Amino acid sequence: LASFFPTVSQGELTGTAQTPLEVGLCATDGSTVPVELIRHSMLYAGKQHQVLAVRDIRGRKRAEEEIHFLAHHDPLTKLPNRTSFNEKLEAEFATHRSAERCLAVLFLDLDRFKEINDLFGHLVGDAVLQCVAEKISAVLKPGQMVARLGGDEFAVIVPGLPSAAYATRTAEAILDAFNDTGANLPAGVTIGTSIGIAVFPNDAADRETLLSHADAALYEAKMQGRGVYCVFEPSMGEHLRDRRQFEHDVRHAISRKELRLVYQPQAELLSNEIFGFEALLRWDHPERGAVPPAVFIPIAEECGAILKIGEWVLRTACAEAASWQQPLAISVNVSAMQLHGGNLPELVGAILKETGLDPSRLELEITETCLIKDIGRALAALRQLKSLGVQIAMDDFGTGYSSLSNLRAFPFDKIKVDQSLVRAVDSSDEAAAVMRAVFGLARGLKLPVLAEGVETDAELTFLRQEACDAIQGYLLGRPCPISDFAQHTSRKGGTPASRRLGNQELRLVKNSAA
Repeated sequence: LASFFPTVSQGELTGTAQTPLEVGLCATDGSTVPVELIRHSMLYAGKQHQVLAVRDIRGRKRAEEEIHFLAHHDPLTKLPNRTSFNEKLEAEFATHRSAERCLAVLFLDLDRFKEINDLFGHLVGDAVLQCVAEKISAVLKPGQMVARLGGDEFAVIVPGLPSAAYATRTAEAILDAFNDTGANLPAGVTIGTSIGIAVFPNDAADRETLLSHADAALYEAKMQGRGVYCVFEPSMGEHLRDRRQFEHDVRHAISRKELRLVYQPQAELLSNEIFGFEALLRWDHPERGAVPPAVFIPIAEECGAILKIGEWVLRTACAEAASWQQPLAISVNVSAMQLHGGNLPELVGAILKETGLDPSRLELEITETCLIKDIGRALAALRQLKSLGVQIAMDDFGTGYSSLSNLRAFPFDKIKVDQSLVRAVDSSDEAAAVMRAVFGLARGLKLPVLAEGVETDAELTFLRQEACDAIQGYLLGRPCPISDFAQHTSRKGGTPASRRLGNQELRLVKNSAA
């Protein structure tokens, strides 16, 4: 610092008095220390003097660097973010417009990453994203860049290619890295990726079109079965536009009154009596016709429409059940997004109050994958729901995730055995043994069991022999408009016996599937 002061007297320190000036001073170890100088002029002993206040600003500089880093990088993976990606791509476009070289953009989307979050939780999901960032970064060459655009979406810029064909080499290297079984992934986790490729100038003349075409190629890769890469072709744009239109239609299905509910009866085996119905969602698209729930529900989850749709289903089902003259139960499926992100207890309480439905008549069906996404939060939500007086059923039991610890920990009132297990009991001794174990487990926990998807007399006979409590399935009745079951929901029949099924085979009316 002492060596710096002579510059002041020589007039080399510029700037208005009291205006801070940032300079770097050389420390004794040779490093540069950033400081802030504030110069004051003062009259002392009849002479004009200059006084310097020196402030060490290393801490502030570190904070500024951190802020700048966070503005341009993803805090979890430390990769460049969307802002940095766009800046890099813009710069590369400026270079490649006048060069006889190709510029490739690769869009990556992790395959079934949502299932990892649901099954293992967000902490494991975050660890997977960090591992993926390392995998991709390790195979890139100087001048290439990978960025995390958000969620499980990544993008790679590959500049200076001799031809478009070279872009596939990077994609193949990335897929090979994902196939490396020795990767540092959390225990029990496997992950893959799909890749879409678009190349300038072959596939697009501007940046926005290039990105759109890479996105279209990515969508095609996912449609081909995942774990592959696709290079853009003109026909892919139409597929992506169709997907975007489908997402738009899903989001507007409620306002356009295209959704409806059908109801499937549930019956007790001991009394042969219908005790309730499960509400099932249907979408009648004006152009596509009847769209299966297995098709549109995952898309509704991906595009963020599932919360509004779930609320509509819950409100509509409760209002319908409240109008019945017979106090039958109504079962409604709850998604993971509703349980963890939709203030479900408050919503259920408000709808029960609004519709006047007795809480004990409402049963919410929840799969175990909904719970393990965030066990603590799920348990708190279920306890709040139980405090309202509603019933909670574990749905799809036997599909691979169910565990005794979760049955004990969560306040379930019923177990619903998945139809895949039920349908195998008359052809597989192993499936029959598993079903017997489920019944024994349920009896030990004092939980009733409902078997889903019962379609044959053989299945019914087995379930009766094993003292199953209740059934649901085509043998009993297909999902239909509630008007088809008016004889069971009204008091016109007089006694509870009017709700009993007509014969031991538990066949209802000959209704058509809805």
